[in-house]
This record gives sequence, structure tokens and C-alpha cells, in this order.
Amino acid sequence: DAEGIKALLANRTFLASAFPHWSKLVAFARGEVRAMNFKRQQEPRSFSRSGHHAMAPRYAFEDAHEVVGGITRSFASFWDSECASMKATLMQMDSHQTGRVPLAKFYSSALDSEWRFGESESYLRDLGALDESSRWRGKQVMIPNYLQAASNCIVSTPHYMVCCPSECDVLLGELEVAIGAPSAPAGRIIGLVRNMTSQTTVDHDDPPSLDGPLTRQLEQLAENNGGAVPLHGRLFAQWLHYAFPRECPFPHRRGTTASLSPTEFGSQYLATGDEMQRHAAAANESAPLEAGQEAKQQWLSQWSAEEELLADSGDLAAPWESRHSALIGGLLVVLVVVAILTKLGGIAGGKGGP
Repeated sequence: DAEGIKALLANRTFLASAFPHWSKLVAFARGEVRAMNFKRQQEPRSFSRSGHHAMAPRYAFEDAHEVVGGITRSFASFWDSECASMKATLMQMDSHQTGRVPLAKFYSSALDSEWRFGESESYLRDLGALDESSRWRGKQVMIPNYLQAASNCIVSTPHYMVCCPSECDVLLGELEVAIGAPSAPAGRIIGLVRNMTSQTTVDHDDPPSLDGPLTRQLEQLAENNGGAVPLHGRLFAQWLHYAFPRECPFPHRRGTTASLSPTEFGSQYLATGDEMQRHAAAANESAPLEAGQEAKQQWLSQWSAEEELLADSGDLAAPWESRHSALIGGLLVVLVVVAILTKLGGIAGGKGGP
């Protein structure tokens, strides 16, 4: 409320401690004000608004509206750096490079003064950021699902949200451009994906590992769909998640998760200190490490075979395929007509002959 805002603004020391990156936020806002002042100074006097002098350090409501509008339009790019910082921190805790952080490590970092990773277990589960399928590794936070969760949206309104961007959209876009069709054979996809890179450390990228179970999963998906993999379905999105576990989120089945903001979820969205301590203490450091094929099976432990297509692409074809089909269809029609006319001509000739 207004009184609360006044109290916050009156205590700048509290603001700096209560709001992460407060100094950066202030610098960002001041940059927008300076940009508006510069724009003012470049305007000819005849275009200056009534009651304003280009050099006067006075502002009207319209000025505040302009600055807020500029912040709204450009804040997403400002927030990208925070998303990159979060990802870098999570990757340091992902020792197996599976795109997953043990819940115990997640909460341990929060206990060690990391202000971000404090969502409760139930909230993480509702957001679809919690993997509970591995009996070896226990509960794990999925990095891309967590980064794109509503809890990390810096702006959340009924009309729009400002959240971390999806790196997977870029990867899928590259495949769509290269393939030029809604589906493709498994071998074609694997050949393209092998030339892409996945972030293995903060400053190093490697081609994804596609050998073994992951290749067989894609080939099976193609077999189940007439030899071609639909690019815009849940199963291919799931395959991309395992190929690029730090970039592509795990696609949950429709209706099993809820993208609720902290306010919408309620007062239980944050884990208490006791809950964090309990999870951190429960980390079983002596658990035997997986080896060989068993490790790979555990890596795919969350895989599910339920498909959900965004659109039915069965009747879709590339433009050149459509033209080819139309040409063949046209020739068939001509041949049928010629055959009918020939037959009729033969009958007529038979009747009119000697």
C-alpha cells in the first residue's frame, strides 16, 4: 500500500538489504531517466511540450509515464543477465551434467546466504521443477524448468509476465529452419543435433551425447509415426530435454503442473529454515554411484511414453511436396478422362461401323 511504499523509500539502507541487486535496479532506472533527458535536449524548442524547458530538471506525470514505459519495454533484456547468473550457479551444483540439482544442494545453497533458491518442495512440485523419479539420486530440481518457472518471473501481471527466456526455443527454431517440415526421419534429426552444442560448464559448450538409449528412443518415436518424428509434440520435446538437459525443460503432461506465481500459490511458497535444514541433512552422501547401463537407465528415469501433439501434421506437407502431389493428381484425372473418352469412342465406333 501507499504507507508501506513510503516507509520503504524512507529507509534506503533497508531497501538495499531487502531487494537483491538494488543498486543495479537503481542504476537501470536512472539510465532510463538520463535517456529521456537526452531525448528532450535533442528536441527542437518548437517541439517541446507546453510548460517544459529542455534543460529544466523538472518532471511532469507524462515524464514519469514515459520512463516507466521505457523500463517496462526493456526490463526483459535487463533480467536476462540475472537469469544467466542463476543458471551459472545451478550448473555448478550439477555435477553429473544432467540438468538436475539435488534438492539437498539446492537448499544448502539457500542456507549459505544464496537468496534465490528458497521455494518450498510443494511449490517446486506444482511448478513442474521437481524430478522425483530417481531412486538413486533422490529429489532433484530441473534447471531449465526452474529457470522458466513463474517464481522467477520478475514481473507478473494478469496481462503479461517477464520471465527467463527459453534457450530451447532457439534450438528448436534451428531445427525447424533446417528441416523445413513438421516432421523428419530420426537419422536426419540426429545428424543435425550432433552439430549443435550444449552448455556443459559456464564457459564451455560440447556436442550432446546421443549414443545408446537416446538414439533408440528417437528411432522408436519415428517407427510409431510412420517413419518420421513429429517436431511439435510432447515426446520430441522430451527427447530434446535429454539431449540438452540444461537448455530444454522437461515437458510434463497437460494438467499435471500449475504455473502459479508465489502470490497465487499462497503463503507456503517459501521453505522454512527447518525444512531446508532437514533436506540438506538428509543428503545420503554414501549412496552407491550408478555405473554403466544402470546409470543411463536412471538418467532416463523420468521418461514417459504419453504423446501430446500441438497440431495434427499428418496432412501437412512442404510446398514443393504439395505441388508434386497436385501434379500427380492432375495427371491421374487426365488419364481417367482419356480412358473414359476412349472407351466411349470405341463403343460409338462399334455402333456406327459396318
